[in-house]
Amino acid sequence: MNLQTEIREPAVAGSFYPDDSAELDSAVQAYLNNCDVKATDKQPLAMIVPHAGYMYSAPIAASAYKQLIPFAEQISKVVLLGPSHRTPLLGIATSSLNAFQTPLGIIPLDKKTIEQLNQFPYVQTYDEAHNQEHSLEVQLPFLQKILTNFTLVPLVIGQIDDQQVSDVIESLWQDEHTLILISSDLSHYLDYDKAKRCDQATCQSIEAFNPQNIHYEQACGRSGIAGMLLSAKKHHLQIQTLDLRNSGDTAGTRDRVVGYGAWTFFSE
Repeated sequence: MNLQTEIREPAVAGSFYPDDSAELDSAVQAYLNNCDVKATDKQPLAMIVPHAGYMYSAPIAASAYKQLIPFAEQISKVVLLGPSHRTPLLGIATSSLNAFQTPLGIIPLDKKTIEQLNQFPYVQTYDEAHNQEHSLEVQLPFLQKILTNFTLVPLVIGQIDDQQVSDVIESLWQDEHTLILISSDLSHYLDYDKAKRCDQATCQSIEAFNPQNIHYEQACGRSGIAGMLLSAKKHHLQIQTLDLRNSGDTAGTRDRVVGYGAWTFFSE
């Protein structure tokens, strides 16, 4: 196998975000600069961020990524979990490749950590689940822009029990050098007012550590969110809501919107 076949090349560059490296770098920096949410002194141990096209969701995602800036040199591993949109999947899919690539460069995968996941019967190596999946890919340029040096553990989630997702998170949760990143949008294609009510209810369930009250029509990444909430509750983490808006607030019409939210988890 040659090096090129061991790298996942970007699938949605040029559609979800710019495919020119200089333009992408500038765009990510602009989203961070234009974000009104301030970075705090609380290091995020985990975050929930949206994954739509940048013009729609990046202003919300930036509120979470901005929290990483003071801790950029401390974070050396990112465990990234996102839902499968294109490939039918039972359980969780890891990757056999050595690196993921975006226009900003190459991110090495943490092969040793990925191999440790073989202990779970519901985790499988399945590259097809990653090939066209955008929920993980759109997070990478923000991570590349902020973090100084990190490896990636990319996990695509299919049909799975909430506790099983939490068990995987528990096995990967090591210390302040590891960031758990959950990728999820919220409600889809409701009108603006209905979406606001639905997303607010989802936000309240997240803040209350109540995954049982979150349904798939409220969040496409519901399984990742639910597993994260179970683990966060076990570790007595606190949750901060950073932003809660939808495409009607950013770049779309208000008759059919998609909801986006950003949350950070930190120690008491």
